[in-house]
Amino acid sequence: MADIMVLDDVSDAGMLVKRILERKGHTVSVFTEEEDALRHAAANGVDLAILDIKLKKMTGVEVLEELKKLRPGMKAIMLTGYPTLETAREALRLGAQEYCVKPINKDELETKVAEVIGE
Repeated sequence: MADIMVLDDVSDAGMLVKRILERKGHTVSVFTEEEDALRHAAANGVDLAILDIKLKKMTGVEVLEELKKLRPGMKAIMLTGYPTLETAREALRLGAQEYCVKPINKDELETKVAEVIGE
């Protein structure tokens, strides 16, 4: 099972992802502040980051870029309610493995997480 970090400026969205993935046996930490998430990633072994694209101070793509500096091997899935080709390309270029559109579909999330972490 994986150690997963979720960063979403809407805490309910992060908690939904946490509930879905904990049922699958993963350990999930949820953050609403970019700085807290980056501190957590720096101090802990995180296998997968699930990042919302629209955040408070930074974009999810900017957070991904910082996370990749801290943990180059970390996997990432981007979430967005506002999908655009530009953000998808940028996220994938920076090393995100997958891209999910909100509202979150439970089965899609479980499948993508399993694929990304190699289950």
